[in-house]
Amino acid sequence: MKHHVVLFLLLVQFNSFSQGNLSFEKPPVFPNCESLTISELQKCFDQKMYNHIYDNFKVPESVLKQNYKGEVVVLFEVDTTGVFKLIYIDAMFDSLKTEAKRVFGMLPKITPATYNGRNTYKQYSIPIRIPLIKQQVATHDLSKQNDISRKEQEAKLEFDNINKAVETFENKAYSSQLNIPFTHSDYARFDRSMNLIGTNSHTSSKPFVYNDVSKYYDFQSENDKLLKETSTWMGSKIWNEHLVQIQAKDYWFSIDPIFDLEVGKDTEASFSSTYNNTRGLLVQGGLGDKLNFYATVFESQGRFANYVNEYAESLKAFGPDPAIIPGRGIAKRFKTDSYDYPVAEAYLSYAPAKFINMQFGHGKNFIGDGYRSLLLSDVASPHPFFKLNTSFWKIKYTNTWMWLKDVRDEVVEDKAFLSKYLASHYLSWNVSKRLNIGLFESVLWTNSNDRGFDVNYLNPVIFYRAIEFETGQGAGNAILGASAKYKFNDNINMYSQFILDEFSLSDIKGGEKSWKNKYGYQLGVKYYNAFKVDNLLLQFEYNRVRPYTYSHNTIVLNYGHNNQSMAHLWGANFSEAILIGRYHYNRWFANAKLIFGMRGLDFNDGTDDFSYGGDVYRDYNDRPYDTGVEVGQGIKTKIFNGNLQAGYVINPASNLKIFTDITVRNFNPEAETATTFKSNTVWINFGIRTDLFNWYFDF
Repeated sequence: MKHHVVLFLLLVQFNSFSQGNLSFEKPPVFPNCESLTISELQKCFDQKMYNHIYDNFKVPESVLKQNYKGEVVVLFEVDTTGVFKLIYIDAMFDSLKTEAKRVFGMLPKITPATYNGRNTYKQYSIPIRIPLIKQQVATHDLSKQNDISRKEQEAKLEFDNINKAVETFENKAYSSQLNIPFTHSDYARFDRSMNLIGTNSHTSSKPFVYNDVSKYYDFQSENDKLLKETSTWMGSKIWNEHLVQIQAKDYWFSIDPIFDLEVGKDTEASFSSTYNNTRGLLVQGGLGDKLNFYATVFESQGRFANYVNEYAESLKAFGPDPAIIPGRGIAKRFKTDSYDYPVAEAYLSYAPAKFINMQFGHGKNFIGDGYRSLLLSDVASPHPFFKLNTSFWKIKYTNTWMWLKDVRDEVVEDKAFLSKYLASHYLSWNVSKRLNIGLFESVLWTNSNDRGFDVNYLNPVIFYRAIEFETGQGAGNAILGASAKYKFNDNINMYSQFILDEFSLSDIKGGEKSWKNKYGYQLGVKYYNAFKVDNLLLQFEYNRVRPYTYSHNTIVLNYGHNNQSMAHLWGANFSEAILIGRYHYNRWFANAKLIFGMRGLDFNDGTDDFSYGGDVYRDYNDRPYDTGVEVGQGIKTKIFNGNLQAGYVINPASNLKIFTDITVRNFNPEAETATTFKSNTVWINFGIRTDLFNWYFDF
């Protein structure tokens, strides 16, 4: 039926004449038809056309093998010089279209049609029936449809043209401005490729954009190695492809379901099992080469290990909702002992020039080469942000502006959460083939004096510490930082961070361990292809942050969002050592992590209500003393957290994984209170998950 629709798709020239004049029309004429009368010319033209097609059209072997029965509809024109021109071909197979073009290209130049003695063009459609048989056939003269304008014809063609513009899906994401979903385990797959000696890559500001990483890592080639052979549509969707994937010349998009279905057992909990039930949708795509979009919507219910549930409820926001699920968001009660926590993350990514990428969205960012970040981390809930990445020469400069919330009872106004703003700059410089250094600064401020989003902090190349003094010391909280990375060889590199919230050189020289010395540092090393085992990554990291770092005497100016830290998960007043091993082979993967830590926690028992510097949300003026301040003060708590996870990637396109993991946690404070007590947990979990973000349970 397709050719019946196509007949209405093109404009036919229409000539009008004054009333009373006679019109004489003559069709195009093949040489062997010239001696016939005008009334016989059209029939001769039709027969010559079909004889030419029957004698020259060769049905492709691939079509014959499928026993295809159908037709090829061809729209063509004989112009005012007698030359045949193809206008449109409709066929199920591209090979049939190619053959039709070849056959029509063989047609000779003939005598053009005339109207009242003047040369004119004529448009026709002709069906070529498959399998090819010799039969009489008439062309359809489109010039008879004079009641349809050219615009109408084009309009009728528009929808079919959209369908016909669809191309074979090639996964343009791999060269796009989309972010690579940031998970530590998946980033380990290409971490070595980006850190070879001599690369001009910048690996601290995360998540990475595919277009940046594709210079060092061939995503398509690596993905092809993982493809499973399957002959069915369903098999392809389960094992290899996006559920929906559409691509044309100027756009592409894909749609995938999101799952995180887990069931487990916490040996310390009174309830029977833990679980998580997440369903969602992921939509991503591109418009042209410079604009990409990404959106995820999660609907979730869950009950976690007992220590996670207790921590989630300790983060409770103002209002009736009982908890904030760490890293996800505010949760309402589900049934009697579970949580319902919807989450949405989305962004637009645009590259106006090859050295600039701009992103506006709702999500998270991370700065660092380690498992933890002391500068800017992804442990808190998603939040609105605008990010500007500028890369040139040996430099990458990242500006990020964020909109955060303080959700505590004491800062809520008119039952609305307090808004605060965070702006950060991070300059990464490849000093040599081996050495990279980075400089970081950030400032956090609130809507004091109704100033809203302060334009002073919109400048992308300004020193925030100076602006903090200019606008008033209590008007913002500025933090400085630095990072460094050194590549010993292609397989070993060392990385570090230093965070400075406040610093007094005289107090350091005094040797009295002043509270004013608010700083922290990170040291780490990565060993790729460890012990000559391909795809084995070993990592060691040490983090130490002094008490009161990230906190402020104006408590709303703390370095946090939704009652969670914007840097290290533990806040401040801690030290920890982390050992990590990651391995992948084809679709199989395994991760192991051991954390040995020491934290200083507050008593909060009615007798001792001082802040010992671990909780960044507390006023540092509530400290018990000014000197003798050291890491671990307060309730000294030893922590061990071990996790082993292994699994299989079901579908690389959507990153759907099946996995099992076991967590062993020992939380051992020197003193116990109503909120701080000993805990020994073994949490075993099984699940299937679309792996799109880091989720930290090692607090």
